[in-house]
Amino acid sequence: MPEVLKAPLVVEFPFTRSLGPVQSAFLTGLREQVVLGVRTADGRTLVPPVEYDPVTAEEIRDLVEVAPTGTVTTWAWNHEPRRGQPLATPFAWVLVRLDGADTALLHALDAPGPDSVRTGMRVRVRWAPERSGAITDIACFEPYDGPAAEPAGHDGDFEDMVTGIVAPARLDYVYSPGRAQSAYIAGLAQRRTLGERCPSCRKVYVPSRGACPTCGVATAEQVEVGPRGTVTTYCIVNIKAKNLDIEVPYVYAHIALDGAGLALHGRIGGIPYDEVRMGLRVEPVWSEDGRYPDHYRPTGEPDADYETYKEML
Repeated sequence: MPEVLKAPLVVEFPFTRSLGPVQSAFLTGLREQVVLGVRTADGRTLVPPVEYDPVTAEEIRDLVEVAPTGTVTTWAWNHEPRRGQPLATPFAWVLVRLDGADTALLHALDAPGPDSVRTGMRVRVRWAPERSGAITDIACFEPYDGPAAEPAGHDGDFEDMVTGIVAPARLDYVYSPGRAQSAYIAGLAQRRTLGERCPSCRKVYVPSRGACPTCGVATAEQVEVGPRGTVTTYCIVNIKAKNLDIEVPYVYAHIALDGAGLALHGRIGGIPYDEVRMGLRVEPVWSEDGRYPDHYRPTGEPDADYETYKEML
């Protein structure tokens, strides 16, 4: 049995969203060192502001400025800050009810240690030196023993309003492919493509997950498939991916390897993108280190008949 593999993986993408009038005013206010909340019909002031009352679902747009000072309502100590968090040194995550607000705002508190943090302590905003209209315009909170600040009464009307934000989303994790996929990866290192046959329906799945997705039974019988296969369907990629050194446009396809009961995906090369078609017969071109197929290219064989691959579309 091959060694079960593990590898660190990162999934990362920028999430772009537009802002409604309330969030637009809130983030623009942070850029201008103004903290805005929104007042509900019953007189509560919500910070951070929302566009609909969480109790009545009524639309609310009555913006009101609150103070940059406040009180910690609860907290948790962060011993090991991660990449992208507000501070690089240990800090406290705190919920702060700003003076004039009825709800609490989550942010970081710069404190020397957990013994210096307590519920009820007074804090104030530390503004970032450069601000763009984002929650990070508040660099963090810091301990404060002075009087409550007096807001100027800003109504949320600014020039050059922030209308959208880009929030990077990132997930770092360790992936273990398990027994079946470890065998598949080990086979690729030998330029072999291994699947597993279902003992019930007899289909060969590649890459195998260790069980038949149709019958729900475990698979163990290894079957070598390919190396040639048939393009079942495909798409033309016109947007260049970050950190992927492939010029656009290019074609990504589902490829039914000979002997497999499931199509896998791969890039098509060695042919103009507008000549790729369903039924095209292809073969792997291995990476420079020979560990995986870099892409698939035409074999020169006649196209496969549709009836031979229609079940794998």
